Amino acid sequence: MKTFTLDEAQALLPIVESLLNRAIEAKQAASDLQEEMAALVRRIFASGGMFLDIAAAQKRKIALEALVQRAKDALREIDAIGVQVKDLDTGLLDFPCLLEGETVLLCWKRGEPRIDFWHRVEDGFAGRQPIDERFRRAPPEKLN
Repeated sequence: MKTFTLDEAQALLPIVESLLNRAIEAKQAASDLQEEMAALVRRIFASGGMFLDIAAAQKRKIALEALVQRAKDALREIDAIGVQVKDLDTGLLDFPCLLEGETVLLCWKRGEPRIDFWHRVEDGFAGRQPIDERFRRAPPEKLN
């Protein structure tokens, strides 16, 4: 598992935030398109059938697949960097970090200006604590 110092994680934040935003926007657009398609199916069912523009429906399906792929690609890029997406809907990311020989997670949530929190792996988001001086000392040993 890749680990990051606080400085490394902060430096990567603009990149992973951009990727996260891309994934969230694609997911939302896909969800909107899926709902539009579901509403069409309900109208067809309720009316007992109707004329359907097959070409337009196919374009919607292709657009939906492209949006889903765009979200997956962005998440794959974040994962390849070594950052963990914990909750796409809230934009929650964790950066593994070594602190005094223990792997902990630097925790960032979309909308926060910088990484200000961390938690132990087993504590999760509920166990978030403010970053303290231990993270600002000389970089710890790296596992990678």
